[in-house]
Amino acid sequence: MHHPSQITPNAFRTSARERLTEYVARLGGDPEQVLALTPDASTREYFRIPWKNSKAVAAVYPEPFDPEIHPFMDVTRLFAEAGLPVPAILDVDALDGIIVQEDFGDRQLRRLFETASEDERESYTEEAVSIIADIQAATRLAYERKSIASRLAFDEAKLSWELDYFYEHYFKSLRGETVRHGDEVQLKAELNDVAAELSNRPRTLCHRDFHASNLMVDAKGRLRIIDYQDARMGPASYDLVSLLLDRRTTIPSLAEVRERRLFFLDERRARGLDAIDPDDFAYEFRLMTVQRCLKAVGTFSYQTAVAGRGETYAQFINPMLEIVVQAAEWLGRFPLLRSTLRARLAGKGSDGDS
Repeated sequence: MHHPSQITPNAFRTSARERLTEYVARLGGDPEQVLALTPDASTREYFRIPWKNSKAVAAVYPEPFDPEIHPFMDVTRLFAEAGLPVPAILDVDALDGIIVQEDFGDRQLRRLFETASEDERESYTEEAVSIIADIQAATRLAYERKSIASRLAFDEAKLSWELDYFYEHYFKSLRGETVRHGDEVQLKAELNDVAAELSNRPRTLCHRDFHASNLMVDAKGRLRIIDYQDARMGPASYDLVSLLLDRRTTIPSLAEVRERRLFFLDERRARGLDAIDPDDFAYEFRLMTVQRCLKAVGTFSYQTAVAGRGETYAQFINPMLEIVVQAAEWLGRFPLLRSTLRARLAGKGSDGDS
């Protein structure tokens, strides 16, 4: 038998579904019961499969892997040891690229929010903010375990790459415009300042994609986290910005965001984490809002213009750009970014070449 690391990437000649139905049949299950789940913006494919007397979720990867160094496996071990509400891993077939995990059902927090009462929304949001503090409390454990998450960071290169991705896919792929050269140079200089400053902030363990689509409400009504395999070290505000501002179609009030920030700082203190000055945190939060929301707009622009999935993602683009403009105005910085985005939001294009 080959060790997974000896197999070249993209070694599979069969589709994810074919490999999974063979796997289910091998275990004596009914391949007819394999159900594709909606994929997010990733190369993994997810399926619900029969498992013993119940169901499980199978993540099927595009290539074989080594379970010892696989990011999802590694971060699951870390988060589970820290007592975080992650799915149990039920089985692994590394050669076929399959990880079978506990099934939390289909109730995404995002969907629940659509029909929840104000009290329910408040309660779940506070529970989610508390989980962010729990993740940050596992920072020392991540270093002790030498987890993959402890060796990755939102360093300047990563933050800059994400902002370049926004620039490429928002202006070029989505809008099909060319920004005037002088403006492009200044815009990129402003974006570089965002990345440089955030990369110098103190770092803590981050989920990396902590929003209401990656929080599931289980059968007992508890929040459970998924899609954390990209966990890494970054600013303390990162996951909170993601939770409160990612994939919004309306802009939350400044009072609401301030209240959440203060609650989060209380939750950190309750776990014995370093105290952070509220004003300093508000500043970092706004700077992180500029970067994280532009990064998301880059993803949504790509999904809309290149991947043809605008029906899911296009609705978030303008509201999130408005959030960026608001944060930059509060900071009193990035004048060209503000004026450029304001012009696009008002329906005006570039006054340069197009």
